Amino acid sequence: MRFFMPTELLDDESCVEKYSEKLASLGDKALIVTGRNSSKKNGALDDVIAALKKHDVKWCVYSEIEENPSTETVMKARDFALAEKADFVIGIGGGSPLDASKAIALMMAHPGAGISSLYGGELENTALNVAAVPTTCGTGSEATGVSVLTRHDKKTKGSIPYRIFPKVAFIDGKYLKDAPKSVIVNTAVDALAHIVESYLMLKADEYSRMAAISGLEIWKRSKGVLTGEREADAQDRRNLMRAATLAGVAIAQTGTSIPHALSYPLTYDLKVPHGKAVGYFLAGYLNEAPEYEQSMLLSTGGFKSIEEFGEFLKNVLGEVEVTDICLERGFEMVKDNPARMECNVFKVDYEGLKRMISYWG
Repeated sequence: MRFFMPTELLDDESCVEKYSEKLASLGDKALIVTGRNSSKKNGALDDVIAALKKHDVKWCVYSEIEENPSTETVMKARDFALAEKADFVIGIGGGSPLDASKAIALMMAHPGAGISSLYGGELENTALNVAAVPTTCGTGSEATGVSVLTRHDKKTKGSIPYRIFPKVAFIDGKYLKDAPKSVIVNTAVDALAHIVESYLMLKADEYSRMAAISGLEIWKRSKGVLTGEREADAQDRRNLMRAATLAGVAIAQTGTSIPHALSYPLTYDLKVPHGKAVGYFLAGYLNEAPEYEQSMLLSTGGFKSIEEFGEFLKNVLGEVEVTDICLERGFEMVKDNPARMECNVFKVDYEGLKRMISYWG
């Protein structure tokens, strides 16, 4: 068994303020990486700036990170940071700013490298210090070394071949308070997918499954928020953020599997939000799993059957836009990829892959 988690996880109310010295210790000038609006609305950006001011640390802000950030955006942010003489990075937001911040920190550490180096694999696996402040309850990027970027040259998304863990992550459920319901649902389903996929990976062991099951138990406590049975309270927001981080801890050990790979064409071609796209394939994937593992995941998540699980996903996600062409592109991308087809605890053949794709409806 192997377990590697170099990120210090600070899960607490107002943790950015309480542990501001952790931010101050990372460097002399921060590049704050975020999206255009959400971090301002939820207060995370103000909290981070106040923490830096408290310790007289300088900062600059790059707020042009789009959903599913591209390699081109990473390079623009890198050049901006170098011009500003920033020496560490703080990512604030959902998976897009957090994943981008890791890639930007990598390229800041290699100022002469071009865009092709992001996927070339020839760089040393070194990056400037990164801090993560998640404001959605899905990707778990604050607890992984993964950076997923959009590659317009290949018309898809993919992880860069470098592992860049944040030095420290600040996990605070209060940043979910004003998040749209659709964002909470889609990102919570992404966290659920991380739990399911990590549990069913060949690399899974007692350590990674400990994180996955703990995350699922916590996730279940606030499942009613996703179905609309009740409004979220402060404890629900803590639950969903904590579950997402634990799911991130799990996939940091195992990686993700087929639902994530199949989701990329839906996101790139049809602009389906990432969590929603992954959720489209999740019940079909779990339906192929061995009975014991399937039963463990369903019962821990509060589901009586795979059918109930599938109906839950349809209920919370609503209509998912797909086309036959897009589904076929996903099939072709995955079917001859051993890294995806052979990474599961159960055998996946072409017919099984087709069943996963068609299971939704």
